[in-house]
Amino acid sequence: HCIDSKMAKTRLACLLTLLSTHCYFSVLAVVLKTSNEAPWTDEFDRIELSCLIESISTSNPRIEWKKITNEGPSYVYFDKKISGDLENRAMIREPATLLITNATRSDTAKYRCEVTAADDQRSFDEIVIDLVVRVKPVTPKCSVPKSVPFGKSAELSCVEEEGFPKSQYQWFKNKEEVPDDHKTSLKFFNSSYTLDADSGTLQFITVRKEDAGEYFCRAKNDAGYAECPPQQMEVYDIDILGILMGVLVVVIVLMSITAGICCAYKRGYFSTQKQTGNNYKVPAKGDGVDYVRTEDEGDFRHKSSFVI
Repeated sequence: HCIDSKMAKTRLACLLTLLSTHCYFSVLAVVLKTSNEAPWTDEFDRIELSCLIESISTSNPRIEWKKITNEGPSYVYFDKKISGDLENRAMIREPATLLITNATRSDTAKYRCEVTAADDQRSFDEIVIDLVVRVKPVTPKCSVPKSVPFGKSAELSCVEEEGFPKSQYQWFKNKEEVPDDHKTSLKFFNSSYTLDADSGTLQFITVRKEDAGEYFCRAKNDAGYAECPPQQMEVYDIDILGILMGVLVVVIVLMSITAGICCAYKRGYFSTQKQTGNNYKVPAKGDGVDYVRTEDEGDFRHKSSFVI
């Protein structure tokens, strides 16, 4: 019994020693934790970035928040003041949690909570929180050809660049979703197309009569979705006989014009006509002698200059 009593006392002493050691180290070290390392919210909603002080002995620690982007870190909370883009949209909830009251897409980033406790043996600790602000897509820009010849290819495009995360795309024909694989649906089984949900492109390899209809696109992400107005696409037959007849008529007309021009050339309609009538030639002056003609034709006499 005495031996058991001594052993019990020894074990109790060891247990008390362990407890005191644990308390000693916990009191002299600042330790942080968070309830959510990767929070998200929709644009214009509020979000809480939790920074909880699990243990500390310093009564008035220094608390700082920094926003980390590709350009480097910048202060969000410093010297007990909110600064930067969050100046009028955030506050500190004691002891160190950052509350954003009106989140915007520009708030998507990593945030670092730093606590410095001068009286603790381990005087500094930090945690990093990755915030995502989701943005609902806006109305996408859709392009649908109005008419496509039967048997030809056609492309329908859908683009939306405001949503975050990046939008995924769905196409609808006559209010029914176009499946990724046309073989999974009886209504689209005979169609020949490829659908890219990332780029929003619906590419018809060979258009059929059954592909005619009213099409619209939906852009969606985790925050919501938006749709463009429906547009009609028609499929028409190519009139091969009509095209050949038209080409034949044009050829006949061109040949007729050519023949007419050749005939006109042969008949001289395009040759230059010569001038008619007698051509008067000015008589050449002879040997420097200057003559004056009198009233009697054929009677010439010398000028005074010649006489001199």
